[in-house]
Amino acid sequence: MKIILSLCLVLAGFGSKLLALSNPATPPDTITGIVDKSAALLLIDQGKQLIREAKVRDALIVFKEAAQKDPNSWKPDYWTAYCHYKLNNFGYARQYGEAAVAKGSTDIDKDVYDILGNSYHRIGSVDTAIIYYEMALKELPKTRVKELRIEKKISDCEFVKEQQKSGSNQRVAMRGEVNSGFNEYGPILSDDGQRLYFTSRRGNTTGGRVNPDDQEYFEDIYSAVWNAGTQQWDSVTNNIERLNTDGFDAMSHLSIDGLSAIVIFNNTATDAKKLTGSSDICEAVFTNKGKWGPPKIIANKTINTTFMEGSATLTADGNTMYFVSDRKGDKRSTDIYMVQRQGKKWGTAVQLSDSVNTTGRETTPYITPDGRYLFFSSDGRTGLGGLDVYMCENTGSGWSSPKNLGISVNTVNDDTHFKIYRDLNKVVMAGFTIQGQKSSMDMYEISLDKLTLPIKL
Repeated sequence: MKIILSLCLVLAGFGSKLLALSNPATPPDTITGIVDKSAALLLIDQGKQLIREAKVRDALIVFKEAAQKDPNSWKPDYWTAYCHYKLNNFGYARQYGEAAVAKGSTDIDKDVYDILGNSYHRIGSVDTAIIYYEMALKELPKTRVKELRIEKKISDCEFVKEQQKSGSNQRVAMRGEVNSGFNEYGPILSDDGQRLYFTSRRGNTTGGRVNPDDQEYFEDIYSAVWNAGTQQWDSVTNNIERLNTDGFDAMSHLSIDGLSAIVIFNNTATDAKKLTGSSDICEAVFTNKGKWGPPKIIANKTINTTFMEGSATLTADGNTMYFVSDRKGDKRSTDIYMVQRQGKKWGTAVQLSDSVNTTGRETTPYITPDGRYLFFSSDGRTGLGGLDVYMCENTGSGWSSPKNLGISVNTVNDDTHFKIYRDLNKVVMAGFTIQGQKSSMDMYEISLDKLTLPIKL
């Protein structure tokens, strides 16, 4: 009897081993398996350190190597999803996030539900996004829910569904060689609409260098010419006299006569001998020799500080400037500031009130030539997702409550650099183009005939 019982126990044990071997989700812990799992954990730590150094592309490679070492762990897939979302590869972020959940256990990082909610939100699947946001709401601590702004994201998804009942997006991608697959943004038109200036991070940037902080090419200012015959932009070049450097260069304003411009300059990540404080606002002049002169940093300590300043826009008379700064970044993100010219010099810059600014991001302002209407992008209010474009009116005693421009302009992703050209009957702006599992910033235009603004101009 004892012999029979012992044999049964042996067979039972042998059977359980066979079952374990036949189930790839629970492989046995061999010496090789233990070593590989340990190696995967070390790789994940390396990848997380690279993220802290803003080297997300390098981190992505490391996490994929970790997945090869330990293919049954949720951790490599989770961090791969995190990286893809940071790189705006929303489809891949969704794919790897769901793989992490499928492999996950009770100890999975619950932030995965926020990543999945964000990813579905960015590809326009807002009903699924809400499901994941609500899971994050349930599983994450209240402090983390607040930090990730989960409740606002749910409100944004509901706002998308509401907006979809009333219309559709009217933007059309700019035609020609101006959208390259790299990030393009900041379109500015000449007064006659025949020349376009814009910012790009494409591979032929001046100096050909990559920014070590985000591993993308540095910004350059580009120009293009409208071809009436082909009805598209061509003659694209960044060989624009002395406007471009080895660092970040962007044009944010062009005067109506085309003879002066505001340029944003940042060389802190280069080997230049004289470094900017961070991003600095500069003035450039088109000389009588038919060329742009070198940008000169505005020598005003209330405009340019050691913090980031940029996205400057001026009224037609050149006497009032609005710009963005993160100088109060310890308590809030980027805010909009205003400064007026006093004689030949600029006065003291002041922060716009909280009727315009929020604790979120306010960026890429555009003031109409008469100074009456301010357009800007923000993620601090209920919108469709990411940065939405808003407008408000100068009432004489302050600014009216900002109004969202709605689904005809805004999308579920970042929408920025909105500028309106009434004489040309069009709007230009920047936003995301989704291509398969990836996306990039492109430039768009909208006919004013297809646009209904919440405040009549």
